[in-house]
Amino acid sequence: MKLLMYSHAFAPAVGGVETHAMHLARGLALLGREKVQLTVVTKTRGNGYDDSALPFRIVRRPGIVQLGKLIRWADVIHLAGPVLTPQILCSFLRKPTVVEHHGYQVVCPNGSLLKEPEKTVCPGHYMRGEYRTCLKCDASAVGWGASLKALLLTGPRRRLSKRATANICITQHVAERIQLPRTSIVYYGVPAQEISRDPEGIIQFAYLGRFVSEKGLPHLIEAAKILDEDGINFRLLMIGDGPERNELEQQVQRLGLSARIEFTGFLGGKELEEAVGRVSAVVMPSICEETAGLSAIEQMMRGRPVVVSDIGGLAEVTGDGGLKFPPGDAVALAKCLARLAEDSGLRAELGARARKRALTLFSMQRTVEDHLKVYENAFGRSK
Repeated sequence: MKLLMYSHAFAPAVGGVETHAMHLARGLALLGREKVQLTVVTKTRGNGYDDSALPFRIVRRPGIVQLGKLIRWADVIHLAGPVLTPQILCSFLRKPTVVEHHGYQVVCPNGSLLKEPEKTVCPGHYMRGEYRTCLKCDASAVGWGASLKALLLTGPRRRLSKRATANICITQHVAERIQLPRTSIVYYGVPAQEISRDPEGIIQFAYLGRFVSEKGLPHLIEAAKILDEDGINFRLLMIGDGPERNELEQQVQRLGLSARIEFTGFLGGKELEEAVGRVSAVVMPSICEETAGLSAIEQMMRGRPVVVSDIGGLAEVTGDGGLKFPPGDAVALAKCLARLAEDSGLRAELGARARKRALTLFSMQRTVEDHLKVYENAFGRSK
């Protein structure tokens, strides 16, 4: 089977979708090599990245004519998200198309189901036909012109996704939110890793990801202040970067937590592994409905517990492999962190559950096999 995977963003860009696309492409090229001849297409520039080291062909920034030829070449096209131009070409050329949904772009113009400027979870205004509310919501963040464009493009994305040969959702929660036909649930897969031992000494927590408002990071810092006032000895690593970093650093200084909280900036490769190796638990305090939570899955595969907001796909993937708290509740979050800081037995128990859950649900072999089944069914329907 000739498979074309289109991922608008790809390595060397960094992010959840980019990481998943790379994991899946490698897995398909290695674990599924007897069934799949894979080509990856992306709009991301290489910027010196060594594409020749990859176990699959990659085409960067093709023009529309070249993209059309690549789609004609393929037996099945996998789209990492409802990307409009490839969707239109696939529909015009009548090619079997599988759309994998990492966000809410087919039910929300801003793709996050987060109501602006309140930063509250959207009840589903677009699906109710409340388009003026959607227009006003996005305009507060990006302006009226960009908001109108996003609103107008949501309809075509949804209609084309409804016509796709198959849709893949990365959690059951996403499937329930976007409500598309011919949908399969396929969880993210991450490479297997050795179990990491719980570090000795002062307990360290970490946040890993973008510093943006929907991640709820001010609540994490507030929870850290509560721990500090309660006399609990801990450290918190803030790994990543983003537009909210300056405000977060100012909050840390204002609360007198500079000795407790360290901002590392973006880390990758060996630096990231060393930093995560010093951490007993990753904290994800999102106030939006995360679609999955790749950082949580990676930590669970290491045999470490996670502490997450009880919301969306994030709570779903965590299951019994960590502690949960109501989103935006700094007091409840502080209680979760205190329990882990004071009870090494609880950390070990939750870590064992996390590892078992990760091996069962989030292995690369499972995600490759599940994707292959979807591709094969899509290909079979086209004959």
